[in-house]
Amino acid sequence: MNRSSSDPKAAPWLVPALATPSLRSQRRPDGALVLGAGQDLGPIPRCLGDLLQANASRHGERIFLRERAPSGDWRTLTWGEALSRVRALAQALLDLGAGPERPLLLLSGNSIDHALLTLAAMHVGIPAAPVSVAYSLMSRDFAKLRTIAASVTPAVVFVEDPRPFAPAMRAAGLDSLPLIVGAGKADTGAVGNGAALDIEALVRTEPGPAVDAAFDALDGDSVAKILFTSGSTGMPKGVVNTQRMLCSNQAALARLWPFLAADAAAGRPPQICDWLPWNHTFGANFNFNLILMHCGSLWIDGGKPAPGLFAQTLANLRECRPTLYFNVPRGYELLIDALEQDDALNRHFFAELQLLFYAAAALPQHLWARLEALSV
Repeated sequence: MNRSSSDPKAAPWLVPALATPSLRSQRRPDGALVLGAGQDLGPIPRCLGDLLQANASRHGERIFLRERAPSGDWRTLTWGEALSRVRALAQALLDLGAGPERPLLLLSGNSIDHALLTLAAMHVGIPAAPVSVAYSLMSRDFAKLRTIAASVTPAVVFVEDPRPFAPAMRAAGLDSLPLIVGAGKADTGAVGNGAALDIEALVRTEPGPAVDAAFDALDGDSVAKILFTSGSTGMPKGVVNTQRMLCSNQAALARLWPFLAADAAAGRPPQICDWLPWNHTFGANFNFNLILMHCGSLWIDGGKPAPGLFAQTLANLRECRPTLYFNVPRGYELLIDALEQDDALNRHFFAELQLLFYAAAALPQHLWARLEALSV
């Protein structure tokens, strides 16, 4: 993103390679004007699992995911480790009765375990249904979670730590289902009738022929996820996300941002430090899947632009040099305040950065101008 001169008005932007704008238009007999992209979509992966397998085959030792451990160190997972664990967890989910009509419900937030279980479910045609953490931890009547549980009829539930989620799970009638928990959390007290299943035990499951058969049967119409609307105008509504929808989205992005594939081919895959929740399209289908598409590395940011939590984001950014950065306008406002007060962090942040992207609301012009000044 950096300009090549200290004069922000005179210097050109160092813009990464983007597609040439092209527009198709069609006037229909009824007077409607249909606009579309002039570029062809190009090849579309069959499913996200094909991307995972290709990445593990070509760059098995490359780090795929990082997250902060309680010690403060980074827990890492390579692409090769991810594929091995995904196949094992896929078999475990099938053994627990999950399938196309009985999804996996994920109640806790972004984590390596959350990612592995999501990929495992999608690998064998089990819809993954991530839910806003607030529905379990910030609600008194758990009405939204109860509505979701009734509509999805899950076979298996995942929470990183069962203790804070226990009241919500009981209220939503989820306490009788098999429960997968994070490493070392199985002995923190069962929520329902059975013992919680430690994910570290499940990743030792031996994948059988059923995993390969289910994976080979996937096509573009296979349901990958069920994401839920925010419920701001009522109860959350489930939105089916097929494999074709998710893969074509990334194919379109690759056509519009060709620098992603070019840089990855040159040994410079994308590096992202991101907090955006995986129960929304932005964080999950756009950001996470971009890493899948281009065999990059995702630093899972446990912070977010909220009181008492943004300091963690800044600590993570001091260790990561992102090539792409995604946030909402409030996140950029807090980041700009910090960068203006810390020149070393500012230089570190922009050192490898190629592109900033925002969504959810317009970025105010005064923030845009301050970002420009910082990037020089």
